[in-house]
Amino acid sequence: MVAIADVPLVAPRGALNYLDHRSRALPKGTAPLTALEVWTAMMAKPLPGMALAFRLRDAISACFGVRRIGGFSGARVDQVAAGDHLDFFLVEEVRPDLLVLTERDRHLDVMTCLSLEPGAGTGPVVTVTSSVRVHNAFGRLYMLPVGLAHRVIVVLMLRRLPQALAARDRAA
Repeated sequence: MVAIADVPLVAPRGALNYLDHRSRALPKGTAPLTALEVWTAMMAKPLPGMALAFRLRDAISACFGVRRIGGFSGARVDQVAAGDHLDFFLVEEVRPDLLVLTERDRHLDVMTCLSLEPGAGTGPVVTVTSSVRVHNAFGRLYMLPVGLAHRVIVVLMLRRLPQALAARDRAA
């Protein structure tokens, strides 16, 4: 598993209001992957309820002057560079083993890093690290439900990842 000290965070660790770091080893024999390929497979079929959650998020947040983000499109992306967008996220850095995404707004700054490393006796290990720095009372209130939901969402997405990669390979 990638150590938390080895991934970028949106702010110094002591200044964060939220930090979540989760890993999953893929099955032995998994074909070599890039971080972007893993991201695209994870996002190809969003979890049930995510579209509704993002619509609610956008409706409530708009009342507080926070821009709408729309959620995840499920679009397949084969190439990105720093400065591009993956849905509402800005791509800050992209390497074969790392994808760094941010969303910065008036209520909070978010950074999500998807990293890959070879597994010891397994397939590659995928790690998702999300860090948040809150700017105001709305951001603190916003993170109460989002922080709890985020942990569950990432666990479920990592759990579904082997099936998502297999579906991607069948479609190719």
